[in-house]
Amino acid sequence: MVGGRDADTVHRLYAKVRHLTGCCFFTDAWEAFAGVLPPERHRIGKTHTVTIGRDNSNTRHHLGRFTRRTKVVSKQDRMIDLSLRLWHALTHPTTFAQYQRIAMSIYK
Repeated sequence: MVGGRDADTVHRLYAKVRHLTGCCFFTDAWEAFAGVLPPERHRIGKTHTVTIGRDNSNTRHHLGRFTRRTKVVSKQDRMIDLSLRLWHALTHPTTFAQYQRIAMSIYK
């Protein structure tokens, strides 16, 4: 989530995902979530948020741009978005296999 931990940020986030009617929202017990998210689709607790936290940690680990202060890494939203898309593509087995076949074809 981009923004502060305030109700306005939750409102902006929910406005972007409001159309996803077949899903539930798993959050911590922060009261701003309870005030914005529909109660019938909102689940509070750590049971389902642990995997999200682990994924965020892995993303930060693999993308040093989120942890290092450096002059050689672009902080533009577009470049961050492209980096996340590339990282996701390379860590998704099916997509990675496609790129791997293309790269390996050079050596045949």
